[in-house]
Amino acid sequence: MARDGVAVRADIASAVASFVGPDGDRMNVTATCGRIGISRKTFYKYVARYQALGVDGFFPDSRRPRSSPARLPAALEDVLIAIRKQEHDAGWDYGADAVLMRLEEQREQLWPPDRPLPSRATINRVLDARGLLAKTPQRRPRCRYRRFERDHANGLWQFDGFEYVLASGAKVVVLHLSDDCSRVDLALQAAVSENGLDVWATFCLAVQRYGLPAQVLTDNGAAFSGRRRGWISDFERRLGELDVRSITSTVSHPQTCGKNERAHQRVQKWLNRQPRPSSAVELQAMLDTYREQFNNRRNKVLNKLTPNQRWELGPRAYPGDYEQPTTLTTHTASASGGIGMDATLIGLGRRHAHKTAIVFRTGDHVVVFIDGLLVRDLLIDRTRRYQPKGR
Repeated sequence: MARDGVAVRADIASAVASFVGPDGDRMNVTATCGRIGISRKTFYKYVARYQALGVDGFFPDSRRPRSSPARLPAALEDVLIAIRKQEHDAGWDYGADAVLMRLEEQREQLWPPDRPLPSRATINRVLDARGLLAKTPQRRPRCRYRRFERDHANGLWQFDGFEYVLASGAKVVVLHLSDDCSRVDLALQAAVSENGLDVWATFCLAVQRYGLPAQVLTDNGAAFSGRRRGWISDFERRLGELDVRSITSTVSHPQTCGKNERAHQRVQKWLNRQPRPSSAVELQAMLDTYREQFNNRRNKVLNKLTPNQRWELGPRAYPGDYEQPTTLTTHTASASGGIGMDATLIGLGRRHAHKTAIVFRTGDHVVVFIDGLLVRDLLIDRTRRYQPKGR
C-alpha cells in the first residue's frame, strides 16, 4: 500500500536526525533507504538540507522564480488601479478592457515609452491581486442566444424607456433610442411617463439629428405597439406612413432588445454616480451630458472606435426603397394654412393656420404632421409654385 508524502517525509526526517547524531556512524544507510523507499542520493540531499536549513530543509522550496523581469512594477500597477478608480467614480465601465482603452488614450502621460502596454490578462491579474476584480457566477453559454447586428447605420433603432426617481421622490421615465449598428445613443429624453406624445417627440428629435431609420425595434409597451393587443398604436401608424418598419420583441423576452437594455444599465450606473437631480429639467441636462460623452468614448465592441465614428463610417440604411436621406424640419403654418419649401407653397388648409407642422422630406417626397396627425403626403410638383391641398 502506497504511503502518503507526509509519512515518507516524517521517516526521512527521523532517519536524517539519527544519521547526523552521535550514533550516525553505526547507521546502515542502504538498509534505511530501502525501508523508507528512497535512494541514497535523495537521503544525502536531505542530510545536506537539514545541516544548512534545519527542519525547514525537509520541506520543498518554493517554485516561484527568484526574479520576474516581465512583472509590472508596483508603481505601474498603481497607475492601472488609479484609472480603474477614476472610471468607477465617474460611473463608466471599469473592467480590464475599459482600463486598457483609457490607458492607450493617456499613454504619453502615464506609461513609460520603452515599456509595452499590459495585456487584458495582466490587468485582470493586477485587479485580482488587489481584491478589485468582481467575481461573477458562470453565465449561460453565449451559443444559447441568437445574436444579431445590423451592418448599416440607421438599419435598426432600438427604443425603450426606464424609470428614474428624482430627489423629490417623484418618478419620471427616460426614453432611450439607440442605433443597433453603431451603438450611438440617438436620444435620451426625460418624460412624465412612457406615453405616445413623448415617444413620438423623442423619435422626431432623433430623426432630426440622424435621419430616418429603416426599422424600429421596441417592446410591447402600449405607447410603442398595440399589435399583440389587436390594434395599431399611433406610433406604429406614423412609422408606417413614413415607410419605417416597426418590429416588436416577443412578450417577456427582453433579450431581443438586449443592446438597449445594456445601454439602460450604462446610463443608470452613470446617473447613480452623479448628484440626484431634483427636477426633470436638471435630469435632462445630465442626460444630454451623458449622451455627448458616451457617443465620443471609444468602445471595445466597435473595434475601439467611438459610437459617433462608427455611425459616420456608415454605410447607412434608409426607409423602404428610398436612396436619399430624410430630413426633419418644423414650420409654422401661415394665416392661410400653408408652409413654404424650396420656393413652393404647400397648402394644409385654413384650419391649421399658425399651427406647428413637423415635416419629413426625402427628395421631393414630403410628409407633414400636425398635432401627431398626417396632414399631407405629396410629391412636390416643380412646375407649380403652389401645391394645393388635394393634389
